[in-house]
Amino acid sequence: MKTLVIYTYPNRKSLNYAFLQKVIKGSKENPNITELQILDLYEEGFDPLLVFNENKRRRDMYRDPSLEKYRNQITWADKIVFVYPIWWGRPPAMLMGYIDQLFSANFAYRDKKGLLPDGLLKGKSVVCISTMKGPAKYPLLWLNNAHKVLMKKALFNFVGIKKVKFFEFGNMESPKGRQTKKLEKVYQYFKKVEQ
Repeated sequence: MKTLVIYTYPNRKSLNYAFLQKVIKGSKENPNITELQILDLYEEGFDPLLVFNENKRRRDMYRDPSLEKYRNQITWADKIVFVYPIWWGRPPAMLMGYIDQLFSANFAYRDKKGLLPDGLLKGKSVVCISTMKGPAKYPLLWLNNAHKVLMKKALFNFVGIKKVKFFEFGNMESPKGRQTKKLEKVYQYFKKVEQ
């Protein structure tokens, strides 16, 4: 299983970075994970801004040469792992800019007659590891699970990815946030996951 990890946090001395390290450690100890690539969007200097004008059209994003490296990573991967914080009930703008540009028509999906498109990323699986300052039940109770609905239904299911797992950790700035236990949970998952 080829695994692509997309890390989106601007500080390497952070809990998010610790989660990234547990993903890497568990993956390297898992015989089912044969290859591993890490994409740190901040370190990469990824430009999240969409630009559309007379020379750059939205319908041509699927063949934009500046995004070819990232399209190749997604095509290559069997499993895509996202590590990011939840800010204002959703992933950070940097990650959303990546999604806006990479999960484009004629690469991630193809329009067809009917309500839903043809998802072109079928057969892949996704894991979302997210942290937040607020309580773990906040997205469910106050936001009607907006984060999970956004990521699973509006994005991944739309492009054909049906297998989506969430690790959504709350209270991460609290001394009682059980950070060590949650880090271990992520490590154990990646050490044993099959597909």
